Amino acid sequence: MTDKPVPVSAPRVVSLYNPANILTVVRIILVPVFLVLVVATDLTGTGARIVTCVVFCVASATDFVDGWIARRWSLVTSFGKVADPIADKALTGTALVLLSAYDRLPWWVTILILVREWGVTALRFWVIRYGIIPASRGGKLKTMLQIAAIAWYLWPVPSPFDVVGAWLMGAALIVTVATGVDYVIQALRLRRNARGD
Repeated sequence: MTDKPVPVSAPRVVSLYNPANILTVVRIILVPVFLVLVVATDLTGTGARIVTCVVFCVASATDFVDGWIARRWSLVTSFGKVADPIADKALTGTALVLLSAYDRLPWWVTILILVREWGVTALRFWVIRYGIIPASRGGKLKTMLQIAAIAWYLWPVPSPFDVVGAWLMGAALIVTVATGVDYVIQALRLRRNARGD
């Protein structure tokens, strides 16, 4: 009796043109749309601010949806791994810079957050040959707080409720800095363990 060879299934190929990647591209496209809306309206006028906030929130929502789709249906691609965080940082970074440019948010807050965001991205590339630093729960909380704070600043919230935006941004800033320190520790530990130091 001869053993029949077991057929080896070919590795699953994920199309670049999948719903998760399309949503990521939509978010990238919405960044300049959001920028033009802010510049055109100067963040004045109730209607204009509502439209601007809605565009920002829709773009932000695609971040959560594309990630869920990619994980749920195993549609993770190299393009998505690179484009998704870039799209996130482009959107929140643009919003923060515009809020500071229109005197809605202190510049030091924007600078501190941007230094952390791009610093962590550079850190991940620095240790990529040793391993990948996964997104933490703190990182996800940071993203949600930043989005909530920015949306609050954009929406024409009446006084005294507008002060909630400052509290949300304060919480976002604390979590942003704390998770940034945590990523630095993870990167150094990963590099040390990989090199056997």
